[in-house]
Amino acid sequence: MFTSVEDVSARLAETGYLASPAVATTVFLAARLGKPLLVEGPAGVGKTELAKAVSRACDARLVRLQCYEGVDESRALYEWNHAKQLLRISAGRGETWDEARTDIFGEEFLLPRPLLTAIRGDDPKVLLIDETDKADVEIEGLLLEVLGDFQVTVPELGTVTAARKPFTVLTSNATRELSEALRRRCLFLHIGFPDAELERRIVRLKVPDIDAALAESLVRVVGALRAMDLRKAPSVAETVDWARTLLALGASTLDETVVRDSLGVVLKHRDDIRKAAAKLDLDAL
Repeated sequence: MFTSVEDVSARLAETGYLASPAVATTVFLAARLGKPLLVEGPAGVGKTELAKAVSRACDARLVRLQCYEGVDESRALYEWNHAKQLLRISAGRGETWDEARTDIFGEEFLLPRPLLTAIRGDDPKVLLIDETDKADVEIEGLLLEVLGDFQVTVPELGTVTAARKPFTVLTSNATRELSEALRRRCLFLHIGFPDAELERRIVRLKVPDIDAALAESLVRVVGALRAMDLRKAPSVAETVDWARTLLALGASTLDETVVRDSLGVVLKHRDDIRKAAAKLDLDAL
């Protein structure tokens, strides 16, 4: 997929994703070694976007499993089209059960879900298992088979083994600890908030019309907000949203009035807004 770490950086940048050296190196190794990549970090730092950027950079199909509490095998792996099976059985009256069974458990009646979809076929794919920590612990047993051998067993059809391994990204906000067995199968990458220089580059890339001085002021203010004890620190995506907001307001500088009127773009809790309004000292930045 990639020829070097520099190739990763360049091709991701072409998609609009500016990768740090650590990110580019880990992506290169995951692709070269054929290992899943577990990406942890706070919400909004670009974990999900990394998988999307790899998909675009490699012209690969993105297959996404969105995890949530209660997601089960039928939503993650596959299920049978029971309504269609019943119609087939009804249409074949007079057949023995053995005759009907060999038909209704065929490909025509199979509904592949993300995990099975990702390992079937030989076209390039990126498998995104998003917010893995939100799924129940039991779903990790299913992931172990898929990520360990890139194969899935369908009792009625046999074992399906990937002819071409998908580039696999698991994301986690670390709301619960993932099992050591799952971690052993993955390369690990932690993405935190970017440094000021990288965040300025991201803002200028995503919002090219913003003035360089205003972008610099914006990043400094966001950094000061992240240093506060808030319920939710501003994400990179919210920094970009704030930059677009300033353009929409026609603001040329970040003064107290502009900040006060637009804090709701980057802070999403009332207590955080109150705390920021009381403690933020623009003159000191």
